[in-house]
Amino acid sequence: MAIPSRHLFVDGEWKEPVKKNRISVINPATEQIIGDIPAATAEDVAVAVEAARRALKRNGGKEWSSASGAHRAKYLRAIASKIIEKKTELSKLEAIDCGKPLEEAAWDMDDVAGCFEYNADLAEELDRKQNASVALPLDTFKCHIIREPIGVVGLITPWNYPLLMATWKVAPALAAGCAAILKPSELASVTCLELGEICREVGLPPGVLNILTGLGPEAGAPLASHPDIAFTGSSATGSKVMTAAAQNVKPITLELGGKSPIVVFDDVDIDKAAEWTLFGCFWTNGQICSATSRLLVHESIAEEFLDKLVMWAKNIKISDPLEEGCRLGAIVSGGQYEKVLKFISTAKSEGATILFGGQRPEHLEKGFYIKPTIISDVTTSMQIWKEEVFGPVLCLRIGCCCNIRRFGKAFQAGIVWVNCSQPCFSQAPWGGKKRSGFGRELGEREIQGISTWECK
Repeated sequence: MAIPSRHLFVDGEWKEPVKKNRISVINPATEQIIGDIPAATAEDVAVAVEAARRALKRNGGKEWSSASGAHRAKYLRAIASKIIEKKTELSKLEAIDCGKPLEEAAWDMDDVAGCFEYNADLAEELDRKQNASVALPLDTFKCHIIREPIGVVGLITPWNYPLLMATWKVAPALAAGCAAILKPSELASVTCLELGEICREVGLPPGVLNILTGLGPEAGAPLASHPDIAFTGSSATGSKVMTAAAQNVKPITLELGGKSPIVVFDDVDIDKAAEWTLFGCFWTNGQICSATSRLLVHESIAEEFLDKLVMWAKNIKISDPLEEGCRLGAIVSGGQYEKVLKFISTAKSEGATILFGGQRPEHLEKGFYIKPTIISDVTTSMQIWKEEVFGPVLCLRIGCCCNIRRFGKAFQAGIVWVNCSQPCFSQAPWGGKKRSGFGRELGEREIQGISTWECK
């Protein structure tokens, strides 16, 4: 299966990159080239920024930035409808682009459509809140709150949920009345480019959404540092993005990675806890910023619990993502594949024990596949316990009751799940603490973060 041939999506049209460069796209399940994507540079960023600025000013802003929320909501709902219409095609493209199991990719498309629908609701709600009065202590004064879009926003997104992560940023930006420039990861850009075609089909005003694919240093860095945009980003190099944004005193949101723990107490339903533990770490091939990849389990149930984990891990179907019943697909790229294997080999050299996995499945000679891996005898000083792997690797420690409960109370996290792992909803804010980022995506707060407020 080949991918569609696209250029950059700028000002409502498909435009060839200024330097005419392209990047090969490799199917991680087969290691075969399945097409290519355009490689944007700083020159293309400048063209896209200018197109976005024109979109905000066109007809005095009446086409977009100062139009009613209800007007913008119509486009968001039309995009959602197209996503559902093209769900089968988009799911297959995402599966061959990033190695995600087809069934997971299909669920992601449902979430994409749902996110656009939810933000359409928020756009309509903005109309009701506009010009809201504020109670003041003196009757001789009156105050009303006017909300305006922040302007042009730059959006840098990762490869693990290509279209869904883009939608988390694009949908609220459009709902708020901003114009956006999306730069998806060069490792998985195909469905993001198809979003451009969908926007063209629904008649989204030119320049409101621009999509630039390309390498980070050549396209992402110029976007992050451009003086005429605000910035919201998701990047493994968040500190560099933050530094670039600081040069122009621009607001940013960073949704970064982490090393999330899952704590299993001695009073759990062991079957359910094991199921959620495996789901939390191995979903999307373990390539999730919130993957619960550190397990702390109570000593009184440790043996039974670990036996259950290993037994179930052995039964996870690893195959080509397009194959029916696939539950673990391929790692996104050769580079990431080697990185994950290096984490595993380092853990072994430091004294950890591989309970299961840690290598390529015997039945798959091609593709970037790694068995779901469970590692025990881990100490807190080991690299595998401290650093994000971004692959199907679970490391664990066994603790007594007092240590586990103390650990649970000491959580400092943006999200805490109880009796589950990884559920996420458009209505609830999402984000981390400390080096896992700041600012929030999803929910009403995201639109607030890309808006300005005036008191009149």
